[in-house]
Amino acid sequence: MATRKTITLGTSAAALALAAGLGLAGAASASELPASTSETTSSAAGEESNSMQGRGGHHGDRGELAADLATRLGVEEAKVAEALEAFREANRTVENAGGATKPDRSARDSALAVSLAESLDVEENKVTAALEEIREARQSERAAKLKSRLDTAVGDGTLTQQEADAVTKAVEKGVIGGR
Repeated sequence: MATRKTITLGTSAAALALAAGLGLAGAASASELPASTSETTSSAAGEESNSMQGRGGHHGDRGELAADLATRLGVEEAKVAEALEAFREANRTVENAGGATKPDRSARDSALAVSLAESLDVEENKVTAALEEIREARQSERAAKLKSRLDTAVGDGTLTQQEADAVTKAVEKGVIGGR
């Protein structure tokens, strides 16, 4: 019995180590708005906030987010980029002044949607829907990339299918790499 537990723990540890080594945490993270914009909430707002604040996002994601939102909202990309930057700056100031506590993701998402709606003169529900669509699209892309990497690892013999399934489940449940 102890041997079986040891093997199971070893396998789990190996899967988690592989996940970390492959950078799955970054690949599985939620949204630049499309999820956060500080991972935007398990949604778009969360991704915007994270990437906009430099936490968990990539600077390139900001431009993609602005472009995606501009297309979905029918607004000039430069105006969207400016509105996103203003939101980021305003929230950076609030976070720095407020200490270590930051608002929950849905509050950030809502604040982002309100801010963008006002700045861009677009209905808030339209902004919210666009952010959610972007987040969902990015989550689907990350899931597809993760599946591809795990399939390759299984094909190469680096992982067993059971280990790959465990990594997938851990990401889906937010144990690793997710929000």
